[in-house]
Amino acid sequence: MSESKTKEYEKPENIINPNSKFSIEVNNLRKVFRGKKGFDDVVAVDDISFKVKSGELFGFLGPNGAGKTTTINILIGLLKPTSGTAIVNGYDVKDGLYHIKQLIGVCPQEPAIFKLLTGKENIKLFGALHSMKKVEIEENADKLLKILNLSNASKRKTKGYSGGMLRQLNMIIALIHDPKIAFLDEPTVGMDPRVRRATWEFIRSLKKKNKTIFLTTHYIEEAEKLCDRVAIIDYGKIIEIGNPNELIQKYMVNNLEDVFMKITGRRIME
Repeated sequence: MSESKTKEYEKPENIINPNSKFSIEVNNLRKVFRGKKGFDDVVAVDDISFKVKSGELFGFLGPNGAGKTTTINILIGLLKPTSGTAIVNGYDVKDGLYHIKQLIGVCPQEPAIFKLLTGKENIKLFGALHSMKKVEIEENADKLLKILNLSNASKRKTKGYSGGMLRQLNMIIALIHDPKIAFLDEPTVGMDPRVRRATWEFIRSLKKKNKTIFLTTHYIEEAEKLCDRVAIIDYGKIIEIGNPNELIQKYMVNNLEDVFMKITGRRIME
């Protein structure tokens, strides 16, 4: 990147609201994937608006294909919105990605792991990509591996890891640089119940450090146990937002899936 281009990205005036109490602000966001000849356009995200407070564990709950991953990909700069605005830590994703990428950690739905490297070697590689010092990488890696009980496994090549272990390693890689905002996209898919619950405890520990966590999931229990608030999304539209317990009481049902069914007439896992 040229020096002039770098300075342009670093302009302090790129920030929209430096004193906002919200880490994420989304207004009338829309994403349309244009269909090829003979095929209809696909509206993946349909005019959604929501805000995530700093230090909040915010859940994006909905079935597969509801628009959860598309929304995350817009917030982290992998996709451009068709219309609307998305602001992360005061910066608009349209022109503030240089700043945003310094602040976020992303755990994608599919593990981004090099199978011929050991777990520790993967962590060190991604830590180096964040320009971290070797000592800092080592310290952070050891702490995170210990919490998730992966210290011994980290010495082995990851091609022999189970699906759950790969997802846990993926989360460590996303958090190795101690980001202010963590995007966790379906982080516990494929985990057995024991590993899933250990991962829940790990996610809770992040919140205690006052990190903002944006969690997508289609697991009802996960959203109920972990999230301060949830946005329920279906067919690209947000149909309800609130605290899990308050939503359950509002609709006089037993759980969030019953809330979803009462609103939409179908179950999340269909």
